[in-house]
Amino acid sequence: MSTDYMIINALGILDNPNAEHSLAAAHKLVQDSDDLTIDARTLADAHASGLTAVNITLGYTMGDAEPYSHTLREIDVWDRFVADNPADLVKVLTADDIRAAHRDSRVGIIYGFQNAVAVGDDPTRIAQFHHLGVRVIQLTYNQANHIGDGSMAPGNRGLSAFGHEVVEALCDSRIMVDLSHSGENTCLEATRAAKLPVSINHTGCRALVDLPRNKTDEELRLVAERGGFVGIYFMPFVNATGHARAADVVNHIAHAVNVCGEDFVGIGTDGTVTSIDDLDGYRAQLAEHVAHRQAAGVGAAGERADTFPFVEDLRGVDQFHQLIRLLEQRGFNSTRIEKIMGRNFLDYADRVWAA
Repeated sequence: MSTDYMIINALGILDNPNAEHSLAAAHKLVQDSDDLTIDARTLADAHASGLTAVNITLGYTMGDAEPYSHTLREIDVWDRFVADNPADLVKVLTADDIRAAHRDSRVGIIYGFQNAVAVGDDPTRIAQFHHLGVRVIQLTYNQANHIGDGSMAPGNRGLSAFGHEVVEALCDSRIMVDLSHSGENTCLEATRAAKLPVSINHTGCRALVDLPRNKTDEELRLVAERGGFVGIYFMPFVNATGHARAADVVNHIAHAVNVCGEDFVGIGTDGTVTSIDDLDGYRAQLAEHVAHRQAAGVGAAGERADTFPFVEDLRGVDQFHQLIRLLEQRGFNSTRIEKIMGRNFLDYADRVWAA
């Protein structure tokens, strides 16, 4: 097995969930960047995992905070994290920054949103976000917003008129248009409207598990045909029971490759590298957290109190190397595995971020 694959997580979390600060925030419905712990274990685990770069979530996703001001403050928080750890972290502004992170054995931090609400009614804010270093903006979370419908919005109404303006402004600023969490029509319409390739940075395949957070073959194929990127997540939605296993992730990757081709599929785990040590304690808190998400209308079908929001046998510092081993066992050659683990995302970044 090659140990020098470039590993790029198209959506992940950098945090030590066992640290006292992170544990204290674990019960909150909305966790902010201030709630994260970037400590020695976080950084050591990221390096040990082989991680080259990760798209982290910052800014407003849901909750009562004022979206725009909250998002600006979150960018400041992450700028401080990066500045405080210059030997380990680097802020990614270009695809070459990811290449440099790999060369220098640092972890590239890609700033991304999981909801575009902070744009407000002013698309010119998108250029400001780009200036501040944001390189990925997801249009919606699970619910509808003024840009389009999320995957749990019952109307499946697609992209709004303002949403078309947002997509155009994102392309003008060369920010990735991420269609994770979007409703089917929002995804299809945004993909067709975009002047640049778009992405679905963390998803599964609905042909295998029929849940709203997973994408249909039509969505996957259209994104790939237009030069985009699809990242498969390590989430309960890859198994109909919710008790997902590593083999399920491999099945979704294989299906996505069959639909999209091997040049357009990668990984977006939606999780941490550092494992939760006390799973029994975490399980006790999970029911309350899931109930709060459902009550707030931000949960997704498939989130349940008895299922972890990660794949239990594909976590921790060995998760990427374990996935490589499983892909090898599936018969994938080293070139295909290299593409899936990072090169496809890097090539997509070249297509979108290049001036």
